Parts: sequence; C-alpha cells; structure tokens
Amino acid sequence: MFVEKIEIETKKYIDFYIITKEIENLVKKSQIKNGLITVITKHTTTAITVNESLECLESDIKVFLENLVKEDAHYSHARMLRDYGSTAGNPTGHIKSLLTGNHCHFLLLEGIIEKGDAQDVIFCEFDGPSKRTILVIVEEK
Repeated sequence: MFVEKIEIETKKYIDFYIITKEIENLVKKSQIKNGLITVITKHTTTAITVNESLECLESDIKVFLENLVKEDAHYSHARMLRDYGSTAGNPTGHIKSLLTGNHCHFLLLEGIIEKGDAQDVIFCEFDGPSKRTILVIVEEK
C-alpha cells in the first residue's frame, strides 16, 4: 500500500481546487500498476468530489449549495464550544461537506486511472482559508 499527502493552502472561504494532476503524479510515484485508489480529505468542512471542472459548473454548484445551506440560518453549532475554547462559526461548512462527501475511489488498471474524460477530482473548501491535507492511497490488487 502506498500513502501520500497533498497539502493545500486554501485562499477563500469557499473554493474549488482541481487535484487530478497531483493524484496522477502520486499514482506514478507509487509504481503500482493495478489496484484501487482512494482520495480522502482529513477535514470535516471540506470535501472531495468528482465532476467536470468547468468554471460555470463550479459556479452553479456553489450557488446551489449556498441556496440549500443558508449562511444566515439558525444553527445549533454556531455557539461557544468549551472544548475548543472558541465559537463554532462554521456549521455551513460541515453541512456542505456532509452533502458533497469526503472521498472518492478509482480503479487503477495497467497504471492508468479508470475515469471518464471529463472527470476531475475536485477538493472543495467550505471554511477557508486554511491549510488542508488530502490523503491519496494506492492499494495493489
């Protein structure tokens, strides 16, 4: 099994980052030819999704999530958390992450990631800016 990290310094409160090339480079580095690939974020206010990486589609997804998960709604999570010693002001990030998911999987056949031509792996930030870590796991089968 091969495990490697992708580190991202996000710049905005909500943003999308295409990480397909980084994943392809790590798969090559693993030297594994056949197996399974898992990409997973280590954060509860971020997501990993697979979709077409078009600016207009990213905009549509952002607007859809903003309409579904309103910033100004009442959330129980938006309160002082004694364990953290601060106010939890990121309930919308947690809910958007819940809706979009925290990981994806692909088959690896003869060193090629089996994905559609229009498919890209997208890291979604819902509570930035922040330093984020994504794990890429390649398992030989």
